Amino acid sequence: MLRREVPGTLGLLADPADFAAMCGYRSFTFDRPSDYPDYLQDVEALLRSLAARGLHTTVALFDPEEYAEYCGESGLDPDTPEARTRFTAELAGSGTVMPYTGQPLDELVPLLADEAVRRATWEYATAVLAGVGRCADCGEDIGHASFDRAADTLKRLVAGAGPGHHHFVCSVPTEDEQLVAVLHAETTEDAEAPPRIDPGQSLDFVTVLAAGLALGGPGGLVVRTAREGQGDRVHGWRLDRGRLTVLTAAAVFNAYCTDADTGDPVPPEPGVEYCPGYEVDEPGPHH
Repeated sequence: MLRREVPGTLGLLADPADFAAMCGYRSFTFDRPSDYPDYLQDVEALLRSLAARGLHTTVALFDPEEYAEYCGESGLDPDTPEARTRFTAELAGSGTVMPYTGQPLDELVPLLADEAVRRATWEYATAVLAGVGRCADCGEDIGHASFDRAADTLKRLVAGAGPGHHHFVCSVPTEDEQLVAVLHAETTEDAEAPPRIDPGQSLDFVTVLAAGLALGGPGGLVVRTAREGQGDRVHGWRLDRGRLTVLTAAAVFNAYCTDADTGDPVPPEPGVEYCPGYEVDEPGPHH
């Protein structure tokens, strides 16, 4: 009976390359990279059996490189089930995990991958904010000030978008990573009703936007608004020297109707109105 009150975590090898890396360990259950489809079938059967017994299980992304580093730092033999178990237990508290609720693996794996990217993006953006230091003139913490400013900017972005379902995307290139954050917001005709925004998405979006403001480099932000019975509207801004600069309607059109990889023109979507951005940045000096 006590087993029903002990949650479990399963470390999942989410792609064939990770699975092949683990096949190099003699103690691993599988020894051929070609067995990956069988591995996924066995994992799904195990998850279903645990759920049928009323056991709560979370699924964590198992990274072989991180596993090898963990074993090296902990003095563990990586070619043992005990080491894999300890590493998986660590993932339960600090890694990317999702609860298993009966969904098939082909649905769960993309969700796990997206969550891993979101987490890595937030961690990198947070590190950027922590490392920019203080203003040489006034001594203010630039990262903290940029975060506060980004939070205020998000409020003005949502308010300016008007009623409807809004899909915001903020993109900030850095020296090592391309930071991208996505936010969905829902607002109504009632001006007194607060917008519906997922707190986790809000934190990620504000952190990435703050990193762009703090770094003062290039970047971009767009919002696409959908309203029932109307065509979608798209607005855009450019991050430039720590400010959000309004894009013209023509610039928004060009951005949406150009293939990002090839530079070739892409036909505009029917019923979509490409609009200039609206003012969301406060006047005055900023760090």
